[in-house]
Amino acid sequence: CIKRRLSITYRTAAGKGNKMDFTSLFNMQGMMFCVLALGWYLRKKGMIDKSGKALLSNLVMNVTLPASIIKSFQMEFSMDILKRTLEVIVISFLIQIISNGLSRVLYPGWNEESRKVLQYATIVSNAGILGNAIAEGIFGDLGIMYAAVYTIPTRIFMWSVGLTYFTEAPTKKELVKKVLTHPCIIAIFTGMVLLISQFQLPGFVNQTVRTIAGANTFCAMLLIGCTLAEVPFKEVFSKEVYYYTFIRLFLIPVIVLAGCRLFRIDSLITAVCVILSAMPAASTSVVLAVKYGKDDRLATKIVVFSTVVSLITLPIWCYFLQ
Repeated sequence: CIKRRLSITYRTAAGKGNKMDFTSLFNMQGMMFCVLALGWYLRKKGMIDKSGKALLSNLVMNVTLPASIIKSFQMEFSMDILKRTLEVIVISFLIQIISNGLSRVLYPGWNEESRKVLQYATIVSNAGILGNAIAEGIFGDLGIMYAAVYTIPTRIFMWSVGLTYFTEAPTKKELVKKVLTHPCIIAIFTGMVLLISQFQLPGFVNQTVRTIAGANTFCAMLLIGCTLAEVPFKEVFSKEVYYYTFIRLFLIPVIVLAGCRLFRIDSLITAVCVILSAMPAASTSVVLAVKYGKDDRLATKIVVFSTVVSLITLPIWCYFLQ
């Protein structure tokens, strides 16, 4: 019965007439790995320098990802979709609260600079870039719509609780401004208006949005490859890195899966939330560690190692959920 429900859900999400098979999943993972390897090569050879990487990061966050989000909302509206969207937001908030609680008890004995980095990286993952690309590739437009909504609580915690690990928390006014003016949040609100009103964008505008959205996965994986190239891989092996990776890629998604199964959450919503909760450390961990004088070497190590390991664990999670 569960397999039959999953099959129906995946057909709806991907818009295909047959059940999602793992050949397609591994082909997608292989494609992402190849693009990641290309990003690593281009960064190593200097064809993409630091300014180029910064430009690529801005391009993903401010252009291709918002376009992909808007594209994902262009489907037939129903109250069922609205209800499921609200479920995703509630689940995501609960995940952030649980992750925040875990971050405060799982790292005793570490010095303050290292502990702050680990705590931040526990509540803030790469769900915004890598997660959206994975959700779109596996679950189609409905998957990326849920993924986009899932990241709303993540961004709120990133700019509030997350920053307290490095500096004083921003004021409520600053927090609201950052949330409401972020391109991805604007894209979500725009998409919701289009979904509810069923307004159709003019042909050339719609084609522009879809063309830009089509570049999101390529640009996102290229950016991650550039990040991986900045640290000698042999330096990432340490007990702190192993411990964090276990928490980020296994412990948290297990808790999420158990909670979703306990409350009988829809299969697709469960799959999306578990996959997004199993994302590696966010690259902002490194940026903030450098800016505020924390352990930036540890931050770089956990980003590199958890990202590489996630290329193995994500297919395993997908297989288990299937």
